[in-house]
Amino acid sequence: MKVTSERLEGCLVALTVEIEPEEMEKAQEGAYRRLIKKVDVPGFRKGKAPRALLELHVGKISFDAEALDRLVPELYDQAIEQEKVEAIGQPDLEMTQADPPIFKATVPVRPEVELGDYHSIRVTKDKVEITDENVEQGIENLRQMQAIYEPVEREADINDMVTIDAEGIVEEKTVLDSKGGQYRISENSVVPVARFAEQLQGMKAGDQKEFTLPFPEDHESEELAGKDCLFKVSMSDVKEEKLPEVDDEFAKSMGQGIETVEQLKERLRENITTAAERDSRAKLENEVIDAVAAMSKVEFPAIFTEQEIDRLGNEQMMRLGGIQVQDFLKYRGITEEDFRNELRPAAEKRVMSSLILNKVHDAENVEVSGAEIDSEIEKIVEDAGEEQAEAVKKMFETADARESISGRLLTEKTINLLIDIATTDEAAPVEEAALEQEVAEEVTQEEDQSEQSPNEEDSE
Repeated sequence: MKVTSERLEGCLVALTVEIEPEEMEKAQEGAYRRLIKKVDVPGFRKGKAPRALLELHVGKISFDAEALDRLVPELYDQAIEQEKVEAIGQPDLEMTQADPPIFKATVPVRPEVELGDYHSIRVTKDKVEITDENVEQGIENLRQMQAIYEPVEREADINDMVTIDAEGIVEEKTVLDSKGGQYRISENSVVPVARFAEQLQGMKAGDQKEFTLPFPEDHESEELAGKDCLFKVSMSDVKEEKLPEVDDEFAKSMGQGIETVEQLKERLRENITTAAERDSRAKLENEVIDAVAAMSKVEFPAIFTEQEIDRLGNEQMMRLGGIQVQDFLKYRGITEEDFRNELRPAAEKRVMSSLILNKVHDAENVEVSGAEIDSEIEKIVEDAGEEQAEAVKKMFETADARESISGRLLTEKTINLLIDIATTDEAAPVEEAALEQEVAEEVTQEEDQSEQSPNEEDSE
């Protein structure tokens, strides 16, 4: 065979392979031996027809296809070995010429990552400050969770819970049909569209109302985006929100050993602080990784993105309770291609971040020890509780499970290293230090020259 290779964008290599006549002849002979056992040729007992007649019977194209089905994969394996191509996925094979037979194999190869000077990155940690107002808002949120609603005979207003039948019509097509739905009238609500809740204010039980509101231009459904919707609403009852008093009984209802309002506030402050620190940390991690990515050159094959899109899609379906993708697409009114395109930016960012972190931990020799893996598994088992401890512990006895823990810890350690680098308060960056050294040398030279030059009195 004759092989030529070409490097393509997107971490792809194109191999063009021309099949030699001897190779094709050998493959055709093999095709004949396979086909003659299962093809009946008129006038001959099975297995006795000459090759020329068998070829004529099945057709030249089909006969050669049988030969190439075995030959092309064999020659492909030889070609990547000859050209020293490190393939990381299945090739895209295409026959480009019949005589002489030539095929092209487009092969994904290892990503290329060229890191920038990530040691020069500087970011600032957000200072987490929890105020009394934050705690009071937490109290209000808890009150909302325990709110009860009592029927009233008046016009509906903000924070009321109303029971409505609602129909939405766009271009004579019903897009909303809800009977007896419970709807809380909230300020700035955008469900089902902005200003819908506002239209319900002033209605009473037994009232009916029609109004037209537009769907947003960026609505997830292209069929509805930017279009006016005629809403027909009838209200059957109005209930007023009743919030519990903030007292020790309210505090005790929260459980977790809380007895007083002060204890509840202290627990809330701790929880809010933990959540704020977690958000601050996540923001810091994203800033650092984005900064490294901005100064790095990363190239990877498209198959990486497609695989990550698959993972993101599966994760989203799991968060939605294990809904089937087709049901989700039908509900959204979008195609599978639309959905994959929505996920593509996040998938590309995930792939890039992963490749960059892998390159950094190689460059910095970041490692995870067996003891660290054991310690992490012990934490997971402890958090699972006594009843689940044995089952969870058994899950991590396999090599794959330990490898998964190792990978996660390696990522965490690499991110921590980058954050330490980016938030260091040590001496100025290299450029400033070099400038200070240069100035110091100039001052020293001037002092030396001053000591060596005769003064005016001596020269007279």
